[in-house]
Amino acid sequence: MTDTSTTRAADIVSPVTDGALPDRVFPADARAAGRVPHDKPTPANAILLLVDHQIGLMAGVRDFSSTAEYKSNVVGLARVGVALGLPTLITSSNAQWQNGDTLPEIKALFPDVAIHRRTGIINCYEDPTFRAAFEAVVERTVRRHIIIAGVTIGTCCAFPTLSLLNDGYKVFPVIDACGAWNRYETEAAMLRMANAGAEPVTTFALACELQADWKLPSANAMLEPFNQNLSEYGFVTQNFWNNAGQHVVPDPFGMVK
Repeated sequence: MTDTSTTRAADIVSPVTDGALPDRVFPADARAAGRVPHDKPTPANAILLLVDHQIGLMAGVRDFSSTAEYKSNVVGLARVGVALGLPTLITSSNAQWQNGDTLPEIKALFPDVAIHRRTGIINCYEDPTFRAAFEAVVERTVRRHIIIAGVTIGTCCAFPTLSLLNDGYKVFPVIDACGAWNRYETEAAMLRMANAGAEPVTTFALACELQADWKLPSANAMLEPFNQNLSEYGFVTQNFWNNAGQHVVPDPFGMVK
């Protein structure tokens, strides 16, 4: 193998004092120009809705290779909400009967968040008690970017997503933190939501979009969902820190000796 280390141009390293740049054009101006606006969720503008992730309903999910994978995404999304301090609403449907209680992991992560126990209305946005709680959060925080995941994508996620879009919210369904009875339900729901104007996302791509810059203070807390719930990346980080010491690329932060 040829050694090119002495013939390559010198690397250019971004200053560690740099922050992420915003787009040059505001979303409203991009829309006015006929382009699709990039109006992304951030820790400052988003609300998280966790809808009907209940132990009875979780058992019926059939569109993942394993229920463990699905559950890990759901808990990972909840951990992202905690790490970034997102205002979070949790709701359940007919928990007193066959649907069962909310996942214990979600209850443990949000001990101070009341669970809104719906008693029959399927679309959580159509439930008066939940709607009042949601609109109170919107009024208090002035946030209109809604991150939503539901135990079944075709009902628990799609129905409120369509309602929220109708009422002028920007909605981001987290599709791998939603399950389905079969792949047809998944595909139909994603098409229906996207065609209505929602922007489907996945748990850990969304996490990266929300974090935006690993130099921000939330970075340490945000490593928790990656390490705990995205094993592929958790192994990468753990392997690196277990073997830190010899590096081809110098560390501009001076963290690795």
